Amino acid sequence: MDSAFKALADPTRRLLLDRLREQNGQTLRELCEHLDMARQSATQHLDILRQANLVTVVRRGRERLHYLNPAPIHEIEERWISSFDKPRLQAISAIRNQAEEYAMNDGPASVPTYVYVTYIRASAEQVWRALTDADLTARYWAHANVSDWQQGSTWEHRRVDGSGAIDVVGKVIETEPPTRLVITFEDTPDAQPPREPSVVTFLVEPHQDIVRLTVTHESLPDEAMLKGISAGWPAVLANLKSLLETGEVLPQAPWEMSGAHA
Repeated sequence: MDSAFKALADPTRRLLLDRLREQNGQTLRELCEHLDMARQSATQHLDILRQANLVTVVRRGRERLHYLNPAPIHEIEERWISSFDKPRLQAISAIRNQAEEYAMNDGPASVPTYVYVTYIRASAEQVWRALTDADLTARYWAHANVSDWQQGSTWEHRRVDGSGAIDVVGKVIETEPPTRLVITFEDTPDAQPPREPSVVTFLVEPHQDIVRLTVTHESLPDEAMLKGISAGWPAVLANLKSLLETGEVLPQAPWEMSGAHA
């Protein structure tokens, strides 16, 4: 957490994070245009934010897109906020967010993308098994992800409350054990109104005894789903990390765990 606090201490770096919060997935050129900042200065600040895991870079062809990574902030929230006065703070935040929405003008339509990066003290094989083993996903996600995980196969996100209900279905687009898995997130056939499928990529990058897990959720159909997964993915992945590193899951409220498939 020290590196995150040091990175956040600089007002220019906080401004860069604010710009990414307003519009995630910007190139260096776009960030410099919005901030009237020299490329060299912006690169130095972004490098510090990247080292603190507050910003992650995703390559799209020849472009390097910068995304705000909420993982360190989520860890701070879990350590000092969630166990104290989280309900009241959430109510205040909801009121503020609603006021901000009323004040904002409608901008050009865009397809939102969510990126989350976390570091796990485990092997790539252990992380891959945690992502694809139905029994393990049931422990940290409160849903069993069921599939043979072969390219072209289907997968199901089944509740483990005894109902056997399926909340999400999808297809396996790419599978490269133990480093890369790409799947679609789709509504069940009876969902109303139906939404276009989104795409989730799990990238597992091993380094000695630590793994860098990057989750990219793309082609989200609307801002409502973006808000849902922005609450869900941090909770799910923090639980996965805790399970692999300690053998125990974190105490999670049901709405937090369901947010990743809202």
